[in-house]
Amino acid sequence: MVNMWKSPEQRWQAVVERNKNADGHFVYGVKTSLIYNHPSAAGRLPNRDNVEFFDNEQQAIKQGYRPGKRQRTETAQLNQFYKEKIEKACRYIEQQNRPLTLTELAEYVGISRYHFHRLFKAHTGLTPKAYANGLRHEKLQGQLQQQERITDAIYDAGYQSNSRFYETAIQRLGMTPSAWKSGGGGSKIYFALAACSLGTVLVAQSPIGVCAILLGDDPEQLLRDLQDKYPKADLIGGDDKFEKVIAKVLGFIEAPEIGFDLPLDIRGTAFQQRVWHALRDIPAGKTVSYSEIAEKIGQPKAVRAVASACAANILAVAIPCHRVVRNNGDLSGYRWGIDRKQALLLKESQRK
Repeated sequence: MVNMWKSPEQRWQAVVERNKNADGHFVYGVKTSLIYNHPSAAGRLPNRDNVEFFDNEQQAIKQGYRPGKRQRTETAQLNQFYKEKIEKACRYIEQQNRPLTLTELAEYVGISRYHFHRLFKAHTGLTPKAYANGLRHEKLQGQLQQQERITDAIYDAGYQSNSRFYETAIQRLGMTPSAWKSGGGGSKIYFALAACSLGTVLVAQSPIGVCAILLGDDPEQLLRDLQDKYPKADLIGGDDKFEKVIAKVLGFIEAPEIGFDLPLDIRGTAFQQRVWHALRDIPAGKTVSYSEIAEKIGQPKAVRAVASACAANILAVAIPCHRVVRNNGDLSGYRWGIDRKQALLLKESQRK
């Protein structure tokens, strides 16, 4: 849908008509009350001379406006309206086997281009382009195992050319496409074991970045877990240079407030990566529920899938799945044990 409300005259007419189709394209503020509303808001029509228009709520707030009572009452309905629009866009992206422009997506759901981009990222944690790239990457992983020729897998996954794919292939797969197809054969992963306050930690790094941080009590079991994750990779014991990586990981475990600045090699499905991206936005010392994460990524009904994505995370502390709890605040399952989850949360709360 094309934005039909660009000029002040068009916008005023939408306000007069209480046009719901104009919601999301702009808001209007009343100078005498410093209150802003969406075009369809009910109530007495303000004097035209006292009205000014803004492209979005943020612009109105920056100018000193605040939402009115009716605006607050209608917020829940409006948020649901936007969620449905973003879910519709996600399903449309999933159904297409070609790249879609931001304009195409915005027009498909009937929201202005700028507003759609902002809403999509707010609801999913990703830009529309990143979301589409993640889906193609997930599909590619399956196609590489099914197709005999790598070129066929590339095109079947929705890439428009070999060159576009190979620009980011190694970064996305963590290895060459041929190595991925053969199960990681030939790729080098350095690892080391160390002791910390949580027991034993195994840290592994690919050419892309840290690809595993595993916690446990049995070093041999942690090494077997790494071998199961990368069955055909060349696992190499870390050298003196790798000690700096270990030191940074250990420092972050003991003092999470220092931050984690090592590059990560995050491998997972498009959905898992959206969940993990949302987890990395949770500040140390804070917790959120699984349902809140599901809401954040734009799939409020996918609470169990969010829990499964947390359980699949092999980058302990770097992707802080320990900060996700039940709706009532109780601790739930943790890949490396409830005691470690509780210890991590206690450590973070004491350092707030």
